[in-house]
Amino acid sequence: MIFHSIYSKPILLLGNGIRQSGALELVHEFIRKTNIPVLTTMNGVDLAQGDIHIGFIGTHGNRVANLILNECDLIVSIGARLGIRQVGRDAKNFAPKADLVRCDIDEYELSRDIKPNEKKYHTDVRDFMRMLLNEEVSDFSVWRNRCLEAKKYLSDYDIQPGNKAVMKISDMLPENPVVSVDVGMHQCWCAQSLHLKGYKGRIHIGGGFGSMGCALPYAIGSSISIDNGKVFCICGDGGFQMNIQELETVRREHLPIKILVLNNRVLGKISETQHFNHGDRFAATAVSGGYTVPDFQKISEAYGIKAATLSSYEELDNYKEWFDDNEPCLLNIFLPEDSLLTPKIKFETGVISPVLPEGVEEKVKKILND
Repeated sequence: MIFHSIYSKPILLLGNGIRQSGALELVHEFIRKTNIPVLTTMNGVDLAQGDIHIGFIGTHGNRVANLILNECDLIVSIGARLGIRQVGRDAKNFAPKADLVRCDIDEYELSRDIKPNEKKYHTDVRDFMRMLLNEEVSDFSVWRNRCLEAKKYLSDYDIQPGNKAVMKISDMLPENPVVSVDVGMHQCWCAQSLHLKGYKGRIHIGGGFGSMGCALPYAIGSSISIDNGKVFCICGDGGFQMNIQELETVRREHLPIKILVLNNRVLGKISETQHFNHGDRFAATAVSGGYTVPDFQKISEAYGIKAATLSSYEELDNYKEWFDDNEPCLLNIFLPEDSLLTPKIKFETGVISPVLPEGVEEKVKKILND
């Protein structure tokens, strides 16, 4: 038995192994039965959609998700690798108040100990979920509501222009969309802020397996797999240039792929490191260091794909019909060059930066522990 009466603040931590095992319906059944709060890994962000979405954990995870980890008393990790980006350099800082239960099909992942006395299940997720569904588990609606209250309280923090752009895109997407995401700063903005309507949408996100340029090939494959259906492709300006020639495939095959380029004219994640750690020596990541960006609108039109350049994500409302029609398009959306990616957990200390104003984190802890 996993859910002993001693636990009052459990969470489910969902990883992409759930989808690979075909167990998502069983997981959702258990969530509806118990109202346990759900957090995800980056690769599993589309496992929790609609009203069960709270956030994802890890280095650039939602702040509320990482604060919930710090206050919960049980983590049931399902199909999640729990690598260094989730656990950090020192595992002692990971969920310090919680017991850990891990389900994984990979015995080599389970051979790593994350916490002392953790309980491990080397089994298929479907069998594990059937076992959980047979347990007598309390209803955790009160605890879940506290988590959602904490999420609402923190909703005005850690919001960068990239997050606002992604939230605007979320508002314009149809129910149950298929979305592909490239690698870079925008990948984290999407993992943090791309909220899907419905429960059957997909976010194809590379995580640790993707490389810059993966979103457009992901979108092409996704569209073909659903009978040339509509796919939304979110790229950064750097990643998009890696496979820009595939616009010809999109045009030739008449694929209704909606390409949204979040264009801050820099290679964001590396330039941010160069800004904070190397005195703004932007080697090959910004104009001053030899990185430049072409006119994506003209390139797209040269391939025969309609395109527009937007000075701000706020102009997206003017292109609602482009989201709805069955033609490919490209929207080149400018963001400020100094757009940042927040929050971030420091590997060495586990501290989440930037530090919140005095009293805010204490208020979150109070909400979660009342």
